This record gives sequence, structure tokens and C-alpha cells, in this order.
Amino acid sequence: MSWNDPNASSEAQKYDNPIPSRELILSTISEHGEVTHQQLAKAFNIDEPDQFDALGNRLKAMARDGQVNREGRPYRYRTVTQHDIVTGTVSAHPKGFGFVLLDDMPDLFLHEKQMRWVFNGDTVAAVGTSTDNRGRTEGRIVDIVERRQNNFIGTLARDEDGYCVELGSPNNHQPITVTDENVEALNIKQGAPVKVDIIDWPNQHEFATGKITDVLSDDNDRELIIETTLLNYDIPSEFSEAALEQANSYKEPTEKDLKGRTDLRDLPLITIDGEDARDFDDAVFAEKRSGGNYRVLVAIADVSYYVTPNSPLDKDAYERGTSVYFPHRVIPMLPEVLSNGLCSLNPNLDRLCMVADIKISRAGKVTGYEFYPGVMHSQARLTYNQVNAYLANPKDKSVPESLTGNKDVKKSVDTLHQLYELLLKKREERHAMEFETVETYIKFNEKGGIEAILPRTRGDAQKLIEECMLLANTCAANFALKHELPVLYRNHDKPDSEKSLRIHEYAKNFGLSFPEESPTQADYQRIIEATKDRPDAISIHSMLLRSMMQANYAPDNIGHFGLAYDEYSHFTSPIRRYPDLMLHRAIKAKVTNSKQPVMDFSLEEAGTQTSDTERRAEKASRYVESWLKCHYMKDHVGEEFNGVVTTVTSFGLFITLTELYIDGLVHISNVGDDFFVYDEQQQQLIGKDRGIVYGLGDLVKVKVAGVNMDLLQIDFDLQAKLQSSQMNQTKKDKSRKTSANKTSVNKTSAKKSGSRGKGASKKS
Repeated sequence: MSWNDPNASSEAQKYDNPIPSRELILSTISEHGEVTHQQLAKAFNIDEPDQFDALGNRLKAMARDGQVNREGRPYRYRTVTQHDIVTGTVSAHPKGFGFVLLDDMPDLFLHEKQMRWVFNGDTVAAVGTSTDNRGRTEGRIVDIVERRQNNFIGTLARDEDGYCVELGSPNNHQPITVTDENVEALNIKQGAPVKVDIIDWPNQHEFATGKITDVLSDDNDRELIIETTLLNYDIPSEFSEAALEQANSYKEPTEKDLKGRTDLRDLPLITIDGEDARDFDDAVFAEKRSGGNYRVLVAIADVSYYVTPNSPLDKDAYERGTSVYFPHRVIPMLPEVLSNGLCSLNPNLDRLCMVADIKISRAGKVTGYEFYPGVMHSQARLTYNQVNAYLANPKDKSVPESLTGNKDVKKSVDTLHQLYELLLKKREERHAMEFETVETYIKFNEKGGIEAILPRTRGDAQKLIEECMLLANTCAANFALKHELPVLYRNHDKPDSEKSLRIHEYAKNFGLSFPEESPTQADYQRIIEATKDRPDAISIHSMLLRSMMQANYAPDNIGHFGLAYDEYSHFTSPIRRYPDLMLHRAIKAKVTNSKQPVMDFSLEEAGTQTSDTERRAEKASRYVESWLKCHYMKDHVGEEFNGVVTTVTSFGLFITLTELYIDGLVHISNVGDDFFVYDEQQQQLIGKDRGIVYGLGDLVKVKVAGVNMDLLQIDFDLQAKLQSSQMNQTKKDKSRKTSANKTSVNKTSAKKSGSRGKGASKKS
């Protein structure tokens, strides 16, 4: 041995033919900066094959353990420094592996052994160790920065080692052991759903240990999955005692509360919402003015009067960021005594509000606006269905007396509808986008099971309220920018170059142009209008939607690409969105000449928090809806349904059932008796031998093959292709059409003709 190794004696005791210790290898690599296996062996004068191989194995182990980084071919090794450590969030896969999700670099892959330390959602410090044969950077966890949650919901189970709580996806890789005494004390049966608190966290060799605190009823699957989701997504569902005490201390408005407010109680302000709405945060009124101009009032609940800055209520609201909507259940941002009570613009009650008082020309242009605190008295609580029925037939007997019997309300609704038609033209002029997509809702039976999945319809009532909200939001953004107020803007960036290029290639299917980079709203609108009447419009527009960026909240305004606004904010829903509450405070302080509130957080922190909580709420809602649909489809395995191809991937086709609006996958191995090749540009699977083409918009018949509740995946077997969309003909059909077209061209003059689809643009 020709190297000076401080651990030489211990190495000699372990191995007959010792090699340098890890400590010596690390110090040697540090001296050289970066070395290969060959260079390191030369530095240690190792020429024996066995020692050379042993050194290589040790280097691999050190890379696996995160002591060195291994890159390139041949591998070059360097020591791991503090700069190599990254912090991210663990995303667990039901099969046991996972990833460390990183914002500004590729995610790190975590083997099952690494996942033994963590649960889904934990924040960890990790290092990249090596690249596997699939090109993924493997990671090693070096520290647990923050645990996402310390209690879970699972099912009690028992094996030869004792009792444990088995968790559902995505934490089903990580059971939690519990004691016999704990189980016996609560008299829990195996298979029962339970809530368990962590006592000791897991490590490389042992699972976590915990204590069961509650036995849950499994009578209602819907409620149980919501409780599980709240825990898994770390969504607060209980208000602090201090917040509840503050909320319960408020009473109905008195004359003292009305001081300094504009009195709007004689105006026929009304609310128009869905049938099941409980919190009414916006009321509207419109009137015609001289010369054909309009005045519209959008009165929004004055939540800021009750939720004071940095108070217990405010801290709870900031932590939640938004209300979370599940089928038949809402986790509100504010306690119900406020959200459904004092802040809700309930009919026939005095309510405090912040008002956007907007002037609009006969051409639909905003000519002026002002904001002020007010007091209102809603003269009607109307639903979208009622107003749609009235607009279709003013004498419809199903329309309530609060509309038809109040001439002032009736006149305001008529004016609102006229204004909506005017604003719709302005929307078309600025090329605001609205895609042909289907939004659904779940109807439950008395036992809590799914009775039906139905599409939501959008009539003129929904659209006119939407236009009023857009007016208020844009005016609020303009006001905030003009006065440099400390607020968050609702930003939606234009698509990046990679997504633009994908749509550029895809648009060729329709003979339409689309720029390879920096598209405008008009570019999107051209495709939307040209394809909106096609039977595969929903599939095409879903593809367009996926090319869009995600909207977010930030202190710097960049505009809203989808709505085609240079400036945009959220003002109209402070009961359920924290950014709206922040905007109310800032505007109120400005118009009342008060001091701007000083918050416990920065604007940048608030932008990140509210964007993150919005994503969290969306993911949780989607998870519950997916779970319910999968649970429903378990009873339909083996049955056949018609569906439409809505997504094409290299591994198969995603199908949406036309009657149930449920998505499932036909794996490429079950597409047909052919070898299929994925064409990403055309979004098609093409059969090499028979030329059969499957693509977006194809109508197919499928059989429900299975449901995986862990993966929340529904598998279909393709039974038949019922109808091809215009783009997805077989190669033979295409060649016949091409031949026919050539013949037709030869028989005619060189005159060119074409057609374009047309129709009203819609909002995205």
C-alpha cells in the first residue's frame, strides 16, 4: 500500500486487499478538483485488477450516498459541496419511488430506499448523485427541512409484526406502526378508517410509529375522502379559537358602522348566483344615461371591515389563501358567520360593501370610474336559471316575483343584458379567448353516491355577471397602477416558444397559420373560430388550452394574455380569495385618505403564498373529483360506453365518455392489432401495417377494463372506432381523397377558393 491513509488500519481489518478509505478518496478528489476512476487509481498507484474494481465499486457507493457527484463519460468524480444541495418538495408515486420537485432545474429521482425517510409533500434538502439509464438524475436526501403534516388518515391492518395504519395514495409506500394497546383501547376493527398522529418519524430501517386518535365512519365514502384529502394536501379545515372569537364578536351593522359610507340602500342592487351558492359577495345594478351611455355598479362585500390586518382572522385567511370547493362541501377561507352571514350580501339586509361605480359609453368603452365604501340592501337573490328563464321569456311563471314584480329590478336586469351584448362585441374586438370545453358537476343521491355527472350550462345570465366582474377587476387594476398601491395583480403570461411551436405544427392540420413564437390573442382566436363548429372542437380546444401558461398572483403587473387585458386584478371575491381582500384594503385606504396597512408579510411572499394555495386547492378538488369518478366506475367494469379521444400520447389514448364525462386510458397495447407510431406534431397514433389512424376527436366505443384506486386511473379496452374526425382518416382514405382532389384540380381552372369558420369568441 503506497498511500498515507489515516483509516488504513480499519480498512486492513475489513478487507484482505484494502483500498483507500472514503475519507482519503474525498480529500484526494478535493485536491484534484475532478478526477476519473482511472486517474484516481493512478494517484494511488493501484494497478491490481481486483483493487481497481474495488475502487470503482467504492466510488459508485459514494455517488449513491451523495458524497461525490458523477458526471459524463467516462465518469468524472468531484466532491459534493454546499452548492450542490438543493431544496424541494417530495412527490411520492404509489409504486414506492418518488421525486424531489425543483423550480429551476430537472427534478431528482428518489429510489424506494430514499423514500423510506419521507412522506408526500415533505420539504427536503437533497443532492443529485448520478444519472440512471433513463437519463434521470438520481437524488439522495441529506436533510428533512419541513414535514408537511403530522397526522394522516388510513386503514388499520395487521401482519406478523403487529398493527399498522396503511395509507392511501400517494403515501401508500409508508405504513405507520401502532401499538396493540392503542388499538385495544379504542376497540378498533381491522379495515376501519382511522386518523393517526406521528410519534416517531421513519428512517432507513424502521417505519414511522404513531398513535390512533380517531376512528372514522366509512358509511359515507365522499366525506371520508374529503377528510383524507384535507390532510394529504395540508389544507387547514379548523379555525383558530382567536379567529372564531373575533368573527363571533361582530354584530349586524349599526349606524356607527355606516358612518362615512355612501348609502345605496334605495338602489335595486341584486345578486345573481348559482342554485347552491351560500356566500354572495357581489351585487349588480345598471342604468341607462343620457346619450345612450351606461352606469353600472358592482358592489362587493366589504370583508376588509371585519378581517382587519394581522388579526387572528387575517392570519387564518392568509394561511388558507382561498376557499376550497369539493362536491357538496366547501372549506371556506373565512368562518361561516362571516362568509355566509355578515359579509354575504343576503337579500333584504343592510350590508357593508366596496363599490366600483363605472361609466361606460354607448360604444362599450369605460369613460370613468370611482371606488368608495358603501352600504347596500339587496332587493333580490336571483339564480342564473331564473334570470336565463326571464331573458328567454319575461312572462315565464317560474321567474320569481322579486324580479318580475319589482319594476326597478326588472329595468336594471334588462339594462344589464343590453350592456352585456355591448361588452360582448368589445370582447370580440380585443380577441379575448373562450374555448369550447365542458365543465361538469356531480349530482349525489341520498346515500352520498353519484347519481349523475352533468355538464354545466352557461347562459346569458352567467355571462353578463362575468362581464360585470371583469369590468370591476380591470378598473381596480387600473386604479392600483395609477396610484402605485401595494397589491397583487392577476397575471397570465403568453405561451413560451416551445408550446407555441407545438401549436404552430398542430395548426397545419387545419390549414391555419400560427406563429412559432410570441403568438397574440388573435392567433389563438383564428383557430378557435375556425374549429368551434367541428365535432372534435372540444378536443382541439383542450389542446390549445394546454399550451397556455398558468395564471398567478404577483406585485408587478404583466397583464392577462387569455382575457386580452393589459392590466388585471382580482377585486370581486374577497370572501373566498385573499388577493381580493388585499386589493380592497389598499383601495379603501386610498379613497378614504387613510394609511396603507402594514402587513406581517411582503408582497412577494403574498404572491407566492396565494398562488401556491390556489394550486393546492385546485389539486385537492381535482383529486376528490377523480376519486369519486373512479369509485363510481368500479361498479361499471365490463360495461361498454361511447367516448371521444381527447388526448393522444406515446403510450395510448385518453378517452372521455360522452355520457358520463369521465376520462380513462386505452393503453397503446390495447389500441388495435397493429404496430402504432406516435406522431406528436399531428397528435395521432398511426398503424404501420394497416394505416389506421387514431387522433383527437375520434368517436370510439370502449369497454371499462379496470379501475386502479391507488393511481386513480380508469383503463379502457378499445372495442371499435365509430367515427373519424376530419383529420384522422386512414392512410388509404387520405390517398383516395388526395387523388380525387388532384383530379378535381386538373379539371378546373386555377381559381382559388376557401372558407373560414366564424362565430362569437368566448372567454377562457
